[in-house]
Amino acid sequence: MAAIPSEGIPQAVQILRTDLSGMPIEWLSYQEAVKLYCLGQVAAGLSETVLQIRGGFCARSGRRSVIEIHSIIATPTREDWRKRFGERYVPPLTNRALFRRDDYICLYCGGRFPARELSRDHVTPLSRGGTDSWNNVVTACKRCNHFKAGRTPEEAGMALLAIPYVPTYAEYIYLQGRRILADQMAFLKHHFPRKSPLRARLEATLH
Repeated sequence: MAAIPSEGIPQAVQILRTDLSGMPIEWLSYQEAVKLYCLGQVAAGLSETVLQIRGGFCARSGRRSVIEIHSIIATPTREDWRKRFGERYVPPLTNRALFRRDDYICLYCGGRFPARELSRDHVTPLSRGGTDSWNNVVTACKRCNHFKAGRTPEEAGMALLAIPYVPTYAEYIYLQGRRILADQMAFLKHHFPRKSPLRARLEATLH
């Protein structure tokens, strides 16, 4: 990918930050990434250069300063992120992340819809003892959700097309991304569980 000069940087560009071991940590704006570069806190770029940030001119040489930003950067951290976001980590549940987990597909009728036409359905209704948790929620179009109402899928005669699951931290990082670049997707994919539905989806996208 050709680097984008600072004059034409899209505001949606996101930089993926990792720790020194390559564990994904968070998304940064390009401004936050520039700050880390200027502070000398970027240990390595783990991808191609995606942005070129041009600064001022040197009074002695007349040369203009340029910072090359990689789409994935490794930085030192004070925390053990693997312990903090290990196997027991449960990411916060939001409709945005839920809809992305299920690829904006209603898991009852199989249709793909824009976010405004989707809703969060509790497989086991809250009124029947169900919980508002990743393992008990699926994306449903508003029509299917209304039809199912306070019943279980079996009672409503509506078979689930996929089993709900809790995303890992790396998967949640992916779900939080906006315009994810191909090298960022490939990098994140290697941190997903082997049987992850998101991993299978990304492999199909990248190939």
